[in-house]
Amino acid sequence: MAPTSPFVICVKTIDFTFRDAKQYWGLDDFMNVKPTPVTNAANLALFMVNVAQRLLRDLHSQQPDVSVLDLKAWFRGRKYVTETLKLLPEMPEPILLARIYARITALGGIHQPEPVLDSP
Repeated sequence: MAPTSPFVICVKTIDFTFRDAKQYWGLDDFMNVKPTPVTNAANLALFMVNVAQRLLRDLHSQQPDVSVLDLKAWFRGRKYVTETLKLLPEMPEPILLARIYARITALGGIHQPEPVLDSP
């Protein structure tokens, strides 16, 4: 079998990057027609692909099956917990906060992390 040329590898990499930008970061969904908003939306989607790939690279050592959807669910859950905690009259103890974050951020994920030891 002949070796793959660098050009083919580059085209495939670009194709996968655009696929991820469309599938996970809304490149398909924006309704902009003017040049500046289109450029901004495309750049943001492609930037998010790069950020997600970097974060996933770090997470794969702890959770080999983690995906972009797990990453999005984790950050969404973290935001919900943070906003909910602002409504409380006083902050819970740090150990309880860690448990709350661990349980809530795992809710929307596809690949569940290892269970927390004290969870029922």
